Amino acid sequence: MASSSSSFQSWSRDVFLSFRGEDTRKTFVDHLYSVLVLQGINTYKDDETLPRGEWISTSLMKAIEESQIAVIIFSTNYADSSWCLDEVAHIMKCKDTNGLIVMPIFYDVDPSTVRNQKGKYGEAFTKHKLEKKNKVECWKKALVGASSISGWELKNIANGHESKAIKEIVDKISSRLQLVTTSTANERLIGIAPRMQRLISALQIGTCGVRMIGIWGVGGGGKTTLASSVFDEISKKFDGCCFVANIREESSRRGLKELEKEILSQTGANIVGRGRSLRDKKLCNRRVLIILDDVDQLDQLETLAGSPYWFGDGSRIIITTRDEHLLKAHKVVVHDVSLLHGDEAIELFHKHAFRGCIPMEEYEQLSKEVVSYAGGLPLALTVLGSSLCDKNIDQWRSALTRLKEIPDNKILEKLKVSFDGLTKIQKDLFLDIACFFRWEEIDMAMEKLDACGFHPVIGVEELRQKALVTISDGKFD
Repeated sequence: MASSSSSFQSWSRDVFLSFRGEDTRKTFVDHLYSVLVLQGINTYKDDETLPRGEWISTSLMKAIEESQIAVIIFSTNYADSSWCLDEVAHIMKCKDTNGLIVMPIFYDVDPSTVRNQKGKYGEAFTKHKLEKKNKVECWKKALVGASSISGWELKNIANGHESKAIKEIVDKISSRLQLVTTSTANERLIGIAPRMQRLISALQIGTCGVRMIGIWGVGGGGKTTLASSVFDEISKKFDGCCFVANIREESSRRGLKELEKEILSQTGANIVGRGRSLRDKKLCNRRVLIILDDVDQLDQLETLAGSPYWFGDGSRIIITTRDEHLLKAHKVVVHDVSLLHGDEAIELFHKHAFRGCIPMEEYEQLSKEVVSYAGGLPLALTVLGSSLCDKNIDQWRSALTRLKEIPDNKILEKLKVSFDGLTKIQKDLFLDIACFFRWEEIDMAMEKLDACGFHPVIGVEELRQKALVTISDGKFD
């Protein structure tokens, strides 16, 4: 079984809260902590969870190391506490070494004040230079790093606005936790490691410029799985990130304006001037990672990723689609997703058909026939394996015979999405190719299709771009 090349951190809690008690313990932090707990998020808040009798410094540092996310609430007097500064220094260290996700909240304080140690922060550091001069440079570096991460600016917020801000923060934390949790599952995804490596290499992370890459392929071919796996792996390298799932359906249901707001919110770009569009370059100073999943119309790309100039230097935009034409029309680099090859396909099918047991010899030939039928399509291999997992050898033979005549509904529904999006002439052309011209020489087939009035030169190319037909060795495959 293929495994990811990365090792994953083991966490005992979800969130660590770093805050100055005198400023926010009984107000904002108390409200935030209550909502996090109500949402079932395991949150470390020192006065609630610190074990009695332990050395505070040891317990807090360990708590940071064992958390998935650190939320730092920078308040007016945060820098007065050397304890808080030790925390933020350790948090930034864990960000670099353990992949700790850091989310800053600027509560009645400007990020530039924290970054440049001005105002109350400057006064605090003047005192620290006398008492803790050996730690001052480390603390400054940590503050610069933490305050440069996209977060939330909360100034003069009344109770109503505070509850709205807390809901937004908790929603974002929940979203990030779900993505991090699924990261460990990537180790068990068959064939994902080499495909992740190839895509990450194509993204050229760490180089200058904004790069847009489109993952293109047939429905059920693993485009979303690949995109989400890469998202899990690299999201911590960016200032802000957002995964917009199922755009084809969500844009119809909610509208592109709502999806646009979702991107602004999740990347932290809504902290100034709410409701403005991506076109207003609110992300131009942020290094962001955005996944646009299942795009099927050009206007979706134009609205959600209209130009590289909308995003900060080093940003990466990944698009998944069944339509290569959309990517080329938007000048996006096309990255085709490869279907599973023989060994990978057999392994995935066996995983679902035998549930970890070693298959008996008599099933080997039938397994090969099923895998050949599935053609390396992960969805088909998973569905067929699951449907056969409790069947005997005679039932396998019967099911395989039926499949050759009547395809499985779950697989058909996934593939039918692409077919439903075709024009009438495209549908007719596709059905003729599927029924009469599979494995026929392309030149001969094109001649016959042209004689039938299908205009196949353009029609076949349109079907190929929608990943509905493939041509191999001069024949329709």
